[in-house]
Amino acid sequence: MKYFPLLKYMVALLVIVGATCNARSQTGQKSLKELQEIAQRIHSEYFTIDTHNDTALYINNPNESSRITKGQVTFPMMKQGGLDAALFAIYIGQKGRDRESLDSATLYVRDNLDRFKVYVENFKDVSIAYNSDDLVRNKENGVTSVMLAIENGYAIGDDLSNLEMFRDMGVRAITICHNGNNNICDASMDKSGPEHNGLSDFGRDVIREMNRLGIVIDLSHASTETVFDVLEISEYPVMASHSGVYAIKNHNRNLKDNEIKAIAAKGGLIQVATGRFFLSELPKDSVTVAHIANHIDYVRNLVGIEHVGLGTDFDGGGGVVGMENASKMMNLTIELLRRGYTEEELAKFWGGNFIRFLKHQNL
Repeated sequence: MKYFPLLKYMVALLVIVGATCNARSQTGQKSLKELQEIAQRIHSEYFTIDTHNDTALYINNPNESSRITKGQVTFPMMKQGGLDAALFAIYIGQKGRDRESLDSATLYVRDNLDRFKVYVENFKDVSIAYNSDDLVRNKENGVTSVMLAIENGYAIGDDLSNLEMFRDMGVRAITICHNGNNNICDASMDKSGPEHNGLSDFGRDVIREMNRLGIVIDLSHASTETVFDVLEISEYPVMASHSGVYAIKNHNRNLKDNEIKAIAAKGGLIQVATGRFFLSELPKDSVTVAHIANHIDYVRNLVGIEHVGLGTDFDGGGGVVGMENASKMMNLTIELLRRGYTEEELAKFWGGNFIRFLKHQNL
């Protein structure tokens, strides 16, 4: 008799697993039209967010030449694609670290933040969101949310007070480096190799100050040593806003298994990017939504659906066949439905995880 409770538990577990497998099997057998209808309903009912694009700079500076596809995100495209919100990053490239260069970088980011905020304010039914409550309320009211971010902590120079200044301007996330080492930390793509072996002393102060101010720490572009230094210091979960899986595509910008596990263990997020160079060795016109889904599958299977989302890197190199811009976001939902993702899993993936992540940081 003492084994009876265990037997009941095992029977109940088998029933649940069987029901889940049956539901996934039925989803996989649905027609494209049926999957499209399910995807539309999911995007209508649940909060959805893209945690990284480079659109703000393109909007501010539309005539700057670039080899990268631009114009992938507009507010009407977001509506069409069922995307409720996005983190719009002001990117600053890595340059000199003399006084004049650092001051120039800070001013450049300030100016672009100011100009982009004015742009957003001129749109009806679009609003800057500063916390999770804003995101949820905007969703309920049919308002598109813009969250402000900075890509490359180089923008703060060597002055911690710039963090508070950017926070007061509305910035809620900072990618602490880009492709080159800066005063904060080492980057994964710096060809000269490590400079600080992770975080510098100044970088450690930056992480503590970001925690204090309520600015999300973004580890995309950071070296492995930097990732683990940040995780040791930060009191709050962190995210990689637009990264891929190294085990699938051997690329220095992608996250290794130990990094993914460590970020997830502290409650963080791995937001899968859509840049072809992160996803596959195939030519650009052969990389599709399925390749994005492969990276999502890998993270889910490694650390759980609670730690994965999407950071497209649109207007910064992102986009694949089938998800060329923000109007095509539902194609990814359809692909994940085909793979057996449940409605609950998709609700977490598209935005539930991010809302929970922000609340853990009192945002």
